[in-house]
Amino acid sequence: MKTLILGAGNLLLSDEGFGVHFIRYLQEHYTLPPDVELLDAGTLGLMVGHMLEEADRVYIVDTVAAPGAPGTCIRYEKEDFLLQRIPIKLSPHQVGVQEMLQVSLLRGRCPDEIYLLGIIPSSLEPGTELSPLLQQRLSELAAQLVSELSASPASLSR
Repeated sequence: MKTLILGAGNLLLSDEGFGVHFIRYLQEHYTLPPDVELLDAGTLGLMVGHMLEEADRVYIVDTVAAPGAPGTCIRYEKEDFLLQRIPIKLSPHQVGVQEMLQVSLLRGRCPDEIYLLGIIPSSLEPGTELSPLLQQRLSELAAQLVSELSASPASLSR
């Protein structure tokens, strides 16, 4: 089973870049099996559709504008995307993700398993560093995802 972990975000707006920081954290701290691919998608949106279509399982990591405290991570599944139950978009790349899934569905190439790990930002001020709260959540969420992946047949190591 090929798994794609896609980090989306704008590195110039502090916490908005969480998904990209997440991918970099995984690259630096974990050794992943060959069937797990990491993708720093930045703000590419529709331009990464072919990567999504080649995977069996996809995790998208991004910020979301949802009710709750900053630093809260909310997990959405494929049905949430398709029924448009994802909260208000924070940036243009999130619109691209939903459109990308619709295009993949029409083409008959949408992965069976798609998850959005959406984190509520603490700061969207200009800056290239995460807020202290989201910096702390980075390692916690990475460990949770790696644990989930470890429960599948492929093994991961740190």
